[in-house]
Formats: sequence, structure tokens, C-alpha cells
Amino acid sequence: MDSVVPPGLSLVSVLSLLACSIQVFAAALLTLRYGGRSSAEDRWILLWLFYDVIVHLTLEGPFVYMSLVGTVETSEGPLAELWREYGKADSRWLISDPTIVSIEILTVVLDSMLALLLIHAVLKDKYYRHWLQVVLSVCELYGGWMTFCPDWLMGSPHLDTSSWLHMWVYLVFFNGIWVVVPVLLLIQSWISLRRLHTLGQDDHNIKRKKM
Repeated sequence: MDSVVPPGLSLVSVLSLLACSIQVFAAALLTLRYGGRSSAEDRWILLWLFYDVIVHLTLEGPFVYMSLVGTVETSEGPLAELWREYGKADSRWLISDPTIVSIEILTVVLDSMLALLLIHAVLKDKYYRHWLQVVLSVCELYGGWMTFCPDWLMGSPHLDTSSWLHMWVYLVFFNGIWVVVPVLLLIQSWISLRRLHTLGQDDHNIKRKKM
């Protein structure tokens, strides 16, 4: 069956990429269902947040479970196959590496909770929306840094960059979006908070002039 997939791709890698596409589709449906009255900018943010939660709970959650009761390498099932495919790019995910598992526990529990609260805050236009957005973005960036920095400092012994798929799709793209999007969210929060501060200053100046 591998002969029907593009060169350089295995059937498992194609199915793994298809699973990721289904997650994006599910996030888009949730955004359409709940974010119809939000601004275009907020709908893009909601799309990301729904996707973020889906990935944390449906992919990283099972990874944590497999790593706590054994390893991905010795586990069975479709999700174990998916993680073994990713483990070809970063072998630490196969062996229940303590640093990776520790980060993923926080990601699954804390980041998922923050993202769900932020979805509520965006939909209901809550005053704490940007505080949550900044905290979640910093958590995502810190998780990415701590995932790769220890291995980089050792000379990247666990990373396989010999394959374009492993290097540019698994390592760069799928980890890079958890850098680019949080940075964009931090910028968006900074602009929004600056705008609110300017409006507050203008109101204060108007009141002073009336006095």
C-alpha cells in the first residue's frame, strides 16, 4: 500500500497528517458554531484556541497516559502509531523522556484549561481576556523552549533531520506554529491593551478639562 503514497511518505505518515487535518476541520466547525458573532480577528483566534485544545486533549493527553504507564515505543493502537511516527524525528517521545513528559503534563492540564477559559473570555468579551491570552502564550512559548533547548545544548542527539519530512514538517512546522501563533497573540494583546490605555487617558483628560 505504501506504493500509492507520495515518495518519501509512508502510509502511517499520510494517515498522521490526515488526522491533523481532521483536527483543524473540527476546530473550524467549532469556530463557526460558537464564534459567528465575533469579529474576523477574534474568529481566527478562536480557530487557533479550539485547535490548541483539541491537540492537547486528543494527542498530547494520550501521549502522557502512554508515557506514565509505559512508553510510546511499547504501546499499541492508532495513537501509539502516530506518536511512533513523530518519534522518528525526535526519539525522546518514544522512551518517556522525563523532561518531555513533565512539560506535556503541564501542557495537557494547564494549557488546555487556560485555552478553554480564554475561549470563554473571547466569546463573552470578558475583562480578563488579554491577561489569559498573555499567560497562555507565554506558557506555550516556554513549553516549546524547554522541549528543544536541553537537546540543543547536548548537540541534538535525539533529533533526526536527515529527512525533509522529519525536519520541515514534524520538527519545524508542527512545532513552529506553537511559536509563531503565541507571538502573534502577544502582539495582538499588546496592541489591544495599548488602545484601551489610550482611551482611558483620553477619558481622563476630558474629565479634567470639564473640571
